Amino acid sequence: MRPRLDDAAWLDQQYDNRARVADHARVLGNWAAASAHVRAQTPAARLGLRYGQGEGETLDVFPATVPTPAAGAPVLVFIHGGYWRSLDKSDFSFIAPAFNVAGALVLVPNYALCPAVTIEHIALQMAQAVAWAVDHAAEHGGDPSRIALVGHSAGAHLAAMLLTCRWKDLDADLPAQPLAGALAISGLYDLEPLRHAPCVMNDLRLTPTSVSRLSPAFFPRPKGGKLFAVVGLEESDEFLRQNALIRDVWGPTAVPVCETLPGTNHFTVLSPLADPASRLHELALRLLGLR
Repeated sequence: MRPRLDDAAWLDQQYDNRARVADHARVLGNWAAASAHVRAQTPAARLGLRYGQGEGETLDVFPATVPTPAAGAPVLVFIHGGYWRSLDKSDFSFIAPAFNVAGALVLVPNYALCPAVTIEHIALQMAQAVAWAVDHAAEHGGDPSRIALVGHSAGAHLAAMLLTCRWKDLDADLPAQPLAGALAISGLYDLEPLRHAPCVMNDLRLTPTSVSRLSPAFFPRPKGGKLFAVVGLEESDEFLRQNALIRDVWGPTAVPVCETLPGTNHFTVLSPLADPASRLHELALRLLGLR
């Protein structure tokens, strides 16, 4: 079904996830509490390292807790969601321990938030964070030749954007494609509906030009790196459409995984990432070369 861009109430019903999920505050609170516990129990973590000098340009590093190859541990970069306008890296430390014990180095970057900055600015910040990982992962026991992304919601959009980045234009010393792939959870790939949705339009300030520059569904498929696209089965029709759209546009070679996860909404879909028995965790391990 095509989005009803002239129906403001319908757009909000589709895209206002906090209104759709009655207990979203409980889930967000659980993430924050679990993350605070992880930081308190992880003395080896390095918190608030700078990947740039601008607002929000810091990241947290959680080293692998098991022996790793001589070349170092594969690197997982987790990009948080919040419609590019809310939440913080400190809410997502909880995802690190399960990957640390599997042999991965985990980086969780922050970024500046809309409306103080644009989504274009945030995308460039996340490219800087990846470049930092290429340059500095080895200092923390990581292998800069094995970097994979995981992103949720707006973070999934940013992860897909990074798969298509022209890295040599950013820095001639970077690899042409430093990323093995990305796991995109409940992602947004066509931003045109958000230009019209009252719940976000004033903060995101999208224009027709920025929509075309920022919608991965309008881009050619990436030349390297795979995208695994997943979404909660209980999410809105539009989030289900967005998940299927990126597979339809980029094709099964670039998007070999396109799945719905039963029994999960826009918030509960993320929590199993920290569960070694879950499908999400297994998909991330595959991108890291650990499964």
